Amino acid sequence: MPLNPGIAERRILERDIEDAHDDVVFDAAPHSSWEATMALIGRWLMAAIFLMSGIAKLTDTAGTVAHMTKAGIPYADTLVYVAGCAEVLGGVALVLGLLTRVAASGLILYMIPTTLIFHAFWNYEGAERMPQMVNFMKNLAIIGGLAALAAFGAGRASIDHKLRRRHLR
Repeated sequence: MPLNPGIAERRILERDIEDAHDDVVFDAAPHSSWEATMALIGRWLMAAIFLMSGIAKLTDTAGTVAHMTKAGIPYADTLVYVAGCAEVLGGVALVLGLLTRVAASGLILYMIPTTLIFHAFWNYEGAERMPQMVNFMKNLAIIGGLAALAAFGAGRASIDHKLRRRHLR
């Protein structure tokens, strides 16, 4: 039984090859204004956590260095700036939809060790364990959202889409 096309993914394989035009790029970019709007909102919401966290790291470097040092991070006084800039630049890229796949991939690579080091719930006992598990799972969900952005791109309401359309002309 076929799925309702309004909720199912559009399948490019079902299109006739003859209907395809040379100037059309088949990607997962949203096709309706509703889908473009939802992709934009999703990018903005995903970016919010990185922007807030990055700005917090850069404005309270002493506190962040202390937290990183407590977790056993070497060279925390230098890495605080690397982490803060990575989060801010990655967040800005997601907001603008500029180099979205690259930014999402970079943020995934950033999130993996961050999650394993700072939210290792298996190292905690009692009441401390649950908040760490919740943060670990939250980070996995963020990594999942970033993976979707890396796979499907930013969508129609993005600089990436405008640059791709300009390149095809």
